[in-house]
Amino acid sequence: MTKTCRQTGFSIVELMISVTISLMLLSGLLSLFLHYKGSFNQNEAITRMQEDARFAMDELTRDVGMAGFVADVLDPTSVVPDGSLSIVTDCGPPAAVDWIYEMRNPVTGANSTLATADNVTAASVGASFSCINGGSVRPGTDVIALKRVVGRTAPAIEAGKVYIRTNGTVGLLYREPMAAPPAIPVPPPFRDWEFRPAIYFIQNFAVTPGDNIPTLCRMVLRPGVNPDMAPECIAQGIEDLQAEFGIDTDGDGAAEFFAANPTPAEMGQAVSVRVFLLARSVNNDTRYDNDKTYNLSNAPAYTPNDNFHRRVFATTVLVRNLKNSRRLGI
Repeated sequence: MTKTCRQTGFSIVELMISVTISLMLLSGLLSLFLHYKGSFNQNEAITRMQEDARFAMDELTRDVGMAGFVADVLDPTSVVPDGSLSIVTDCGPPAAVDWIYEMRNPVTGANSTLATADNVTAASVGASFSCINGGSVRPGTDVIALKRVVGRTAPAIEAGKVYIRTNGTVGLLYREPMAAPPAIPVPPPFRDWEFRPAIYFIQNFAVTPGDNIPTLCRMVLRPGVNPDMAPECIAQGIEDLQAEFGIDTDGDGAAEFFAANPTPAEMGQAVSVRVFLLARSVNNDTRYDNDKTYNLSNAPAYTPNDNFHRRVFATTVLVRNLKNSRRLGI
């Protein structure tokens, strides 16, 4: 008699139980994965935001701190533009002529290597800085302008660039090559320093209008046969720029008070600058609700009520060249 063996499989009940357990385990793993992915994306967004803000603050404060640096001469107002120097796109008030090359206010005679516009609107920004497109500026932010030279002598003189030539006594602002003998010659020995003005502002887009990514940009001097001012964007996600200027009223080089919207006379007495930046993540985070209120200088309180992460960065910059000028009474 032959003995047969019967092979039995899983019952329907056992199969359903195993499938249910597998689905529960898979659901738990998927939930854990999504949690860690969300945390990773959040940390990455915050880290990128902080890196962009630090870079923006470094660039801005380095420039602002060197405002009024015109190489070997102590008094920026003693630097005179060469008669042949011109610019295609200027950047000062509409009535000004070649404002970007002015080291002194032609009316008051005051040092004009540092300037600002407070809480601008699309309509008002052009009244102070005509080269900036008002429609591209984020309303309610500040604009900071400065004029200086690079912190070392030019290793080689390049055609199309603008330089300040000084011998420690007089200074001449000119474009290489000079079109004619300079109106005010600088006797040797002299040195040449590249002129590098900048105007910082917040643009309401990063790459294309309408992308709604606020970006810190600056207008810079673009060399050429006919130099002009051109935009250069340096850090995305910078939503607000505010500044307060330390005003030295008694000429001792120390600020007696800070002004968010200084008068022209007070700007001539500025020796330091408080800089505030509000940084925002480039992408929103649907798991995060930002209902915080941000207060920067004299800007209106801002409660975004959206899904972007934000941080406030602030520092105070000593403008050494302007401080020394004040102490020397120049």
